[in-house]
Amino acid sequence: MLWKTIVILYERWDFFSQLLIEHLRICALAILFASLLGLFLGIIITEYQKLYRIVTSISNVVYTIPSISMLGFLLPFTGIGDTTAIIALSLYGLLPIVGNTATGIRNIDPKIIEAAKGMGSSRWNILVHIKLPLALPVIMTGLRTMVVMTIALAGIASFIGAGGLGVAIYRGITTNNMAVTLGGSLLIALMAILMDLILHLLQSRIPWKEQ
Repeated sequence: MLWKTIVILYERWDFFSQLLIEHLRICALAILFASLLGLFLGIIITEYQKLYRIVTSISNVVYTIPSISMLGFLLPFTGIGDTTAIIALSLYGLLPIVGNTATGIRNIDPKIIEAAKGMGSSRWNILVHIKLPLALPVIMTGLRTMVVMTIALAGIASFIGAGGLGVAIYRGITTNNMAVTLGGSLLIALMAILMDLILHLLQSRIPWKEQ
């Protein structure tokens, strides 16, 4: 079966490469939106402690909703296609970013913050020059988790008319062509592993500031 999968990937590479590009585009947009919104919310809930439980509780609830149910819930509002998939993937990606951003900032030694305040640093300067740099290793860990999860979850986007490698998986299932299904699944797995490796190498090369 593995050999048949390799052969069909070679023979129908035009088909698979187009789906691969669509998969990357959907994931890239979802990762971008989840990263920006998650980082913003993570910062907000550490600056305003009353919002911490509210935001984390909502994120946890969203995370427990099955992906198919989430897509079905969004369909009446955003219709079939890539938009619904991107919104759903962005919502699922929030929890790792929000949680790790908040955890990274909250675990900073309070003495460092007090010293910065004592030197006259503004709230903005403390956030940009102290809190975020010190929390970055934890944030990067959350980003890696979110990226791998998003790439994997995007495989079900085909069920609501979106593109991506899920189309190959769905088509293989409906036509009882296991090689096509495995081909799409293999490319998703390889993409997730490759992206995690790239982010790991990036994380290891950044000269992190020590607390």
